[in-house]
Amino acid sequence: MDFKNSTYIIMGGTTGMGLASAIALKKNGANLMVVGRNLDNCEKAKEILGKGSISLEGDATDPKTIKTAIKMTHKAFGSITGLFHVAGGSGRKWGDGPLDKITLDGWNKTMELNLTSLMLSNQAIINYFLKHKKSGTILNMGSVLGYSPSPKYFTTHAYAAAKSAVIGFSKSIAAYYAGHNIRINVIAPSLFMTPMAQRAVNDERIMAFLKTKQPLDGGRPGLSEDINNAVLMFLHPDSKFITGQVLAVDGGWTISEGQYP
Repeated sequence: MDFKNSTYIIMGGTTGMGLASAIALKKNGANLMVVGRNLDNCEKAKEILGKGSISLEGDATDPKTIKTAIKMTHKAFGSITGLFHVAGGSGRKWGDGPLDKITLDGWNKTMELNLTSLMLSNQAIINYFLKHKKSGTILNMGSVLGYSPSPKYFTTHAYAAAKSAVIGFSKSIAAYYAGHNIRINVIAPSLFMTPMAQRAVNDERIMAFLKTKQPLDGGRPGLSEDINNAVLMFLHPDSKFITGQVLAVDGGWTISEGQYP
């Protein structure tokens, strides 16, 4: 795919799936702004991506971060084609878990990380597209846990609620802004090899369960690069007839029962 003369902001683009997508976009000619919370990761990502890329250290839950990213990106490249919001994470350490055990802090922090941050980035880029009277695209990071629960091993109910809300939010704004040729879609991964997934990846019982729950390619956790083709498809300007869709990249998770060891 040719992404020359296109520019994207990736919130959470300095590590994991965000960085893998940035690398794929860059290889196909896109200009990039990657945003992350860790300065070292921002510098490393910028070095990996090379010319035609810039980075910003910032917290996606801070409204100033996305606004600064948009200003910097427009100044550097003259226009912005789209946004990929990857930023988010587990609220387990703050008290997310089964409903009977969730703390209010766990609920609020999980929503802030996964839903509020996404609302802020989507709102800011929508306002940018409207201000400049241009079409654009947004891809939001969901999760299969937003609509395909797995209750034995994956019981962070605030996280599931947040990711389900991402889908509803994305579909609603996709419908509202379709007349402006602004497209919004969702990609929903299953268990991937990310820092957030270390609890599961290091649990032999969960890995045995995964063999039958996401059985494709040997029954393994997803790799960051496994989402790249879907990301490129959604973000490409030629995908101008696709909006309001949710695509699971899940190794078969949503169609497989999974057998407990």
